[in-house]
Formats: sequence, C-alpha cells, structure tokens
Amino acid sequence: MRDEKKTKVGRRDFLRKVGIGAAGAGATLATPLVGLAQADSENNDEKRKARYKETDHVKAFYRVNRYPG
Repeated sequence: MRDEKKTKVGRRDFLRKVGIGAAGAGATLATPLVGLAQADSENNDEKRKARYKETDHVKAFYRVNRYPG
C-alpha cells in the first residue's frame, strides 16, 4: 500500500476557498469605483408632477393583456 497522502479538497472546502478569493478580489476592484454622493437635482414641483402617460404602446399592452379599459 502507498503511504503517500493525496491532498483532497472537498466540495465545500473548494467552494469556501473560491468564495473567499472572489470576495477579496471584489473588494479590491470595488474600492476605486466608489464616488461621491450627489444631491437630488429635482425640486419639489418636479418631484410631484405627473409622470405616467397612457401612450399608444401602453394602450396596446392593456388591450393584449385584457385589462379593463
């Protein structure tokens, strides 16, 4: 018999090591991408204006999906 021990990495150990490596790589890549926060550029009137418009493609969607008109 052989006295040599083969290094066997189990599935859970492999996934654990891969996860730690990915987290470390992600942390080093994400650091320079962080920017400064910017204030909202809309005033209160712009925030309260109506944004929904029932255009032709919206009406077609309602018609095809049998929403009551």
